[in-house]
Amino acid sequence: MIADAWASMRPGVRALVGVVALVVGLNLLTAGVTVATGGSGPGGPTSSSYATGDDGLAAYAELVARHGHEVRQLRVPLDEAGLDPGTTLVLADPTGIGEAEASAVAAFVTGGGRLLVAGRGAAPMLGGVPGGGPEWDGGGFRSAGPLAPVPETAGVRTVETLGTGEWRAAGGTLPVLGSRDGLLATVASVGEGRVVALADASPFQNRMLTRADNAAFALAAVGHGRPVAFAEAHHGYGQGTGLAAIPARWRWALGGGFLAAVVWMWARGRRLGPPDEIERTEPPARRAYVEAMAGALARTRQPEVVVAPLQDRARRRLADRAGLAVDAGEEALRQAARQLGLAQDEVDALFRPCRTEADVVAVGRVMGHLTQAVRR
Repeated sequence: MIADAWASMRPGVRALVGVVALVVGLNLLTAGVTVATGGSGPGGPTSSSYATGDDGLAAYAELVARHGHEVRQLRVPLDEAGLDPGTTLVLADPTGIGEAEASAVAAFVTGGGRLLVAGRGAAPMLGGVPGGGPEWDGGGFRSAGPLAPVPETAGVRTVETLGTGEWRAAGGTLPVLGSRDGLLATVASVGEGRVVALADASPFQNRMLTRADNAAFALAAVGHGRPVAFAEAHHGYGQGTGLAAIPARWRWALGGGFLAAVVWMWARGRRLGPPDEIERTEPPARRAYVEAMAGALARTRQPEVVVAPLQDRARRRLADRAGLAVDAGEEALRQAARQLGLAQDEVDALFRPCRTEADVVAVGRVMGHLTQAVRR
């Protein structure tokens, strides 16, 4: 039914519908991109600096920016990011960290970089710490206090968490935040750089950042005056913005769907006209046409009634052609017809009732002759 309705539309209406459909499709696509990038209302991946939902880090990114730090998001794998050792790298709840990325981060820290890593996925990033990194456990606690006088805990008395993780053993790192129930944060110096490791990323998340001294700890953890880079590739954000932020398979699917819609509209739409014929069809000869019409009129069995208006029109045209009055008599018209070269049976056909096919044909011939004479 939809296809029939489309085919019945005028070309202009179809074009208008197509434009409207394209605009609606682009709006839907833009809305999808906006939602996917966390730009429309609260939402986004957990611990992403783009995410404005409860478990996002958008407020953390805004906090460090307001305190003079340059903030940027890394949308490429860490081994391709060209990490600057003068930067603090924030890696919260990472997943799928490969060996190449872990090696790149280790070189970054050794060269003077600062790594702030948090959450369950942080443990694999701490393998290069002398003496080994801390061991993660799924237990947790709700409140932690400073355990060592280090720059990261200056001015911090209490940090609140959601209790989603803790360090079971510190390894080669120094415990700096915790409670009698376990460890929340440790630090370690590696080469010229420094690592701050949290077992639970929730103190930095939007819903918890304003609790207790969480914001003070979050600012101290990134260091003083350093640019801050949030790793976002592992939260589902690829390189690029807008359409480039959509996964490639989605772009292929959308492109294929749009192309299919265009092909369908073209296939269902009517052409501007019928296809041209290879050979030109000549119109039938005037005599054949007149004779065919005469036969059709004769079959009505009342040719005199049907042909009478044509006789009257022929007499009027004859009078006009001969320069006579419209109400000229029969004799004057007969004389004028003979002067124009009409045959006697044709002259008689203008005045007698048409009762046979021959009479009808004669009237048709007279009308054709007079029409040609007028055109000449």
